[in-house]
Amino acid sequence: MRALSSWPRPLLLGLAALSAAVTISYSALWMYGVRFKPGAYLGVDVDTAGEAATLDLRGVVDGSPAHRAGLRAGDRILTLNGRPLTPWAPLLQPVGHGRPGDRLRVLVARPGTPAPLLFEAVMGSPPSAAVSLSRRVAQEFLGSYPVLFLAVAIPVLLLRVEDRNAWLLALLFAGFIAAAPLVELNVAPSLHGFALAYRIAFYGCWPALFLYFFSVFPAASPIDRRLPWLKTVWLATGLAVSVPLAAWALGAGSRQPLITFADSLVVPVRIPVMLYYFAGCGLGLASLVGNATTGPPAVRRKSRVILWGTLVGFLPAFVLSGVADYLQQDPYYDFPFWVWAPCVLSLLLIPLSFAYAVVKDRVLEIPVLLRRSARYLLVQRGFVGLLVLAGTVATLYFALSFGRRLGPGAQPAGIAMGAGFGTALVLAGTRVQRRVRGRIDRAFFRGAYDARQILQDLAERARRTTSREDLAVLLEHHVTSALLPRSLDVFLESGDGTLELMRPSARPAETCETLSAGLPILAELARRARPWELPPGGPRNDASLGPLAPLEPDCLVPILGRDARLTGLIVLGTRLSEDPYSGEDKQLLASVASQTAIALDSIRLAEEMADRIENERRAAHEMELARQVQSKLLPEQPPSLLTLECAARCVQARAVGGDYYDFLELGPGRTGLVIADISGKGFPAALVMASLQASLRSRLAQDMLDLPRQLGYVNQLLYRTSESNRYATLFLGLYDDASRRLVYANCGHNPPILLRADGSLERLAPTAPVVGLLEEWECTAAELRLESGDLLALFSDGITEAFSDAGEEFGDERLIEVLRAQRALDAAALVEVVIGRVAEFSGSEQEDDMTLVVARVRYPLAAATSSGASVRRA
Repeated sequence: MRALSSWPRPLLLGLAALSAAVTISYSALWMYGVRFKPGAYLGVDVDTAGEAATLDLRGVVDGSPAHRAGLRAGDRILTLNGRPLTPWAPLLQPVGHGRPGDRLRVLVARPGTPAPLLFEAVMGSPPSAAVSLSRRVAQEFLGSYPVLFLAVAIPVLLLRVEDRNAWLLALLFAGFIAAAPLVELNVAPSLHGFALAYRIAFYGCWPALFLYFFSVFPAASPIDRRLPWLKTVWLATGLAVSVPLAAWALGAGSRQPLITFADSLVVPVRIPVMLYYFAGCGLGLASLVGNATTGPPAVRRKSRVILWGTLVGFLPAFVLSGVADYLQQDPYYDFPFWVWAPCVLSLLLIPLSFAYAVVKDRVLEIPVLLRRSARYLLVQRGFVGLLVLAGTVATLYFALSFGRRLGPGAQPAGIAMGAGFGTALVLAGTRVQRRVRGRIDRAFFRGAYDARQILQDLAERARRTTSREDLAVLLEHHVTSALLPRSLDVFLESGDGTLELMRPSARPAETCETLSAGLPILAELARRARPWELPPGGPRNDASLGPLAPLEPDCLVPILGRDARLTGLIVLGTRLSEDPYSGEDKQLLASVASQTAIALDSIRLAEEMADRIENERRAAHEMELARQVQSKLLPEQPPSLLTLECAARCVQARAVGGDYYDFLELGPGRTGLVIADISGKGFPAALVMASLQASLRSRLAQDMLDLPRQLGYVNQLLYRTSESNRYATLFLGLYDDASRRLVYANCGHNPPILLRADGSLERLAPTAPVVGLLEEWECTAAELRLESGDLLALFSDGITEAFSDAGEEFGDERLIEVLRAQRALDAAALVEVVIGRVAEFSGSEQEDDMTLVVARVRYPLAAATSSGASVRRA
């Protein structure tokens, strides 16, 4: 049976009210019918088991109207008052609803007489038989048979509409009511179909309901644990047969079509029906006995009283039904009154035993619910009712006063004034309702008031906590003070995503201190997103609870973060008062969980912010160290040459970058001019730059004459030691001071600009692919001679590809223009001018590293230290 907790409560209340109304209506009809007294008397004993269109007389009372009219035992009635016997129990309408003195024309077929005989009987008054006091008392109890079942089932159902067991109990007791002898023909004919349909539906399903209820209440029975499908199969069988037949009877308004249908069946159904009834009841009793003898202590305690009440109350009627079915007799008509009456009266012990168990052993928690219902009516609605009553009294007072003093014509004005005064009174009263309600709660329901105040205070304080430990202490103190659970454990999310038990030393050693986020019970709690009270009477150490089982929980309160992720869990044991957690308790706990989730989010955000600040501080420190290290990799001074004046500057977009330049000392009068641009930015590019520099210096120190061969080694090293997206553009020029010759290789770098002294321009085009990208790599070297006044500019793409705010690129042409215009400056000053122009042009934040190397040829220079030669870093 589907769990009812997910159904809307208004729908459940509506269904419960409808079910109660139907059962009460049938019970009222039954109690009316069983007390029905025939209006007239004929004096015959009939047999209804013959043909549907006839009625056999089993006996005729001596001296009765039938005897005086000439009717005899053995006659077969064919018509009454000229009408055929089509409805069931045909004597009921003319005799039961007739009057003394009415004439009844009876056409009968008599054995040995060839033609039917017509008799006319004058009906008399029903004879008054002397009935003992004990029988009258027993008949009164029998006539009120449904009352006890209604008194137990309906309050339980209306108070526990979300409890499957309450529905099963109500349906089972409806079946007990339907099992009483059917007297629907004693009521109005328009109600015959309803009475028949009710009896067929509920009495037909009653054995299955009996088995189902005791299989699961108050816990799963040993039979249900071994054969969990059995109760469902039994119930499905009962529904499949009873519901269609009940619908047929409701539409027909009579049992006659069903009797005709049963008589027409070729296959006998008596044995399967008896097996269904008696086996279902027997298995239900066995399930009850199993729970009362082998179940956990709480289950045995709740089952014991119900067991004895059910056995003592049910077994006599059960045995009586079995004997009657075996003898194929009607126990209520063929057996003496004092045989069947005690068996029926004993059935009343069943609702009495349930009522006692409800009050004494808190089965289904009804006493607690009754207290809370009284509180709800008094506190939540009582004040409003008083206000409405006061408004009504004020309206009547004004109307009557005006009528007496000013005459009847003034009553409308009095009613209007009274209505206005009453409305104002109600509106004013509702403004003070909350304060008055709080005082009533505090005066008469102190426990509930204290719990609400404590949990509301907790909800406020939870938002101001700054650590998980403080939050757990706050939760433990306030929830324990408010609800008085036997145990309380708080699990909060830790840094690794698991739920960690706060203050684990307060629990036994076997208690699990961490909960994995992947546990099924945690996923179910996150799905429910509300406090979940475990089913009443169920075991608290079920395997489905996983590591929570040792805590023996009674109520689980999930704490969900903003992303609906479970960030905490409050585990409450049973309450010291043994009261269940009410709807108001769960609502307050849900509010506490919501505020706790906000507090946990704040704590987590504060921790993340602190971690981020620390990480940023550490990263900034490490970045500064890296910048200092990388700065040391760049040359501090330009080379000292007689014919070449050099200057350079590298402006990085970040603290560390991938642009690289170098002046390599290759011996007296020889230097290497290097500029490179590593793909990417930041630390990865800086690491590749450092590797490239070390490799170049190592290879050229061994052999600088075979430039392509040495660069091939450098390419292989970068290719094997760096990722596929890491490579470098490289320009390497070897300059000889004595001959002023420059041997160079351009590996995919921006072609350097050579401004000759005569104003002509040359570009040193690439002679090889980029370094580190290809395994199969070839390189050639080029050679040229530099003359006095020539200007050589090596630059990275951060210079020419700088963009203005308008999206315009600086470009090679602007660079050449600046170099031509400022070529008279010394190398250091020219570098500063170019870098300044690019920075001024781009305006916004620098997007790429900018590196510029300038070499000017002057012949001859007077000293080794050229004036103004410098290296700048930024």
